[in-house]
Amino acid sequence: MSIVMTGGGTGGHLVIIKAVKEELKDSNLIYIGSTKGQDRAWFENDNDFREKHFLSTQGVVNQGVLGKFKSAYMLLKSTLQAIKILKKTNAKVVFSVGGFSAAPTSFASKILRIPLVIHEQNASMGSLNKLLKPYCDKFISSYSKENPIYPIKKEFFQKARVRKRVKTVIFLGGSQGAVAINKLALKLARRLDEKGIKIIHQAGERNIQEVRQLYRDINVKATVFGFTDKLSDYMAEADFAIARAGASTLWELSAIGCPTLFIPYPYAFGDHQYYNAKFLQDQGVAWIMREDEVVPDKVMEILDEDMEEKSKKLQELVPKDGALKIANILKEYEITK
Repeated sequence: MSIVMTGGGTGGHLVIIKAVKEELKDSNLIYIGSTKGQDRAWFENDNDFREKHFLSTQGVVNQGVLGKFKSAYMLLKSTLQAIKILKKTNAKVVFSVGGFSAAPTSFASKILRIPLVIHEQNASMGSLNKLLKPYCDKFISSYSKENPIYPIKKEFFQKARVRKRVKTVIFLGGSQGAVAINKLALKLARRLDEKGIKIIHQAGERNIQEVRQLYRDINVKATVFGFTDKLSDYMAEADFAIARAGASTLWELSAIGCPTLFIPYPYAFGDHQYYNAKFLQDQGVAWIMREDEVVPDKVMEILDEDMEEKSKKLQELVPKDGALKIANILKEYEITK
């Protein structure tokens, strides 16, 4: 008997799986992802999974006509592969976090009548989750009005603290980087340095050397990195964040109590990053600026504010047992089905 976890393509999906699997150490776990995206980088060498499978899939959104046909063919072929894997591993439940990586295994679960549990981490639902929601056995959302569940790794809660004044700023563009956030960081660098504010900057794997050199050119010290397994340490050190509004980043910053100015990725599907951030802004615990509306002077004004109230409210907002709740749901299927 096994619990199969699927989905990904991006870190925002994969971090959900990482958080939930921490609560399933005693279960027989299988991961099915994609050869594209970040799935392999995250889980190929992860020994918490008894088996890992990476199928040939690609997204359908923003594809031309030929691209859509290719995606459909790859999906059909991968779904047949997923059916074989689910049968071989005696899957009792499939846990999907969405993304193109999740499609073959999610469809295979319905063909085989294996329970499908879906988690939606964004305020604006992804296309695959929207399609499968009417047919899944359990739908979980971080934005549900009745029972919101936020699966976040324990370390973010363990390292939480209340911020007051801003002494360190972290710029977060994700492991792939965000050009707009990189440019803003460098525009603000001298002004931050003059105020004695330390800079931590996730510039993206492809941009690390260039960004480091640009800081050297203006004679400003900064901690610059791309992908890291120490993200919670960097967030814990920061008193304020300037970040994209992907679901995982947003909830991790909330759990750790770090007030944030969100600059949503303008081309995100369904503008979901904006609606993710708006959820926090509406509760008075975050700021939002559209990418084309960012004004450095306004950002500096925000940094002069007292962060204590927002920092406290953020920590009160996020329950600490989200990942455990999902794990318990999956265990019920493992035992009873």
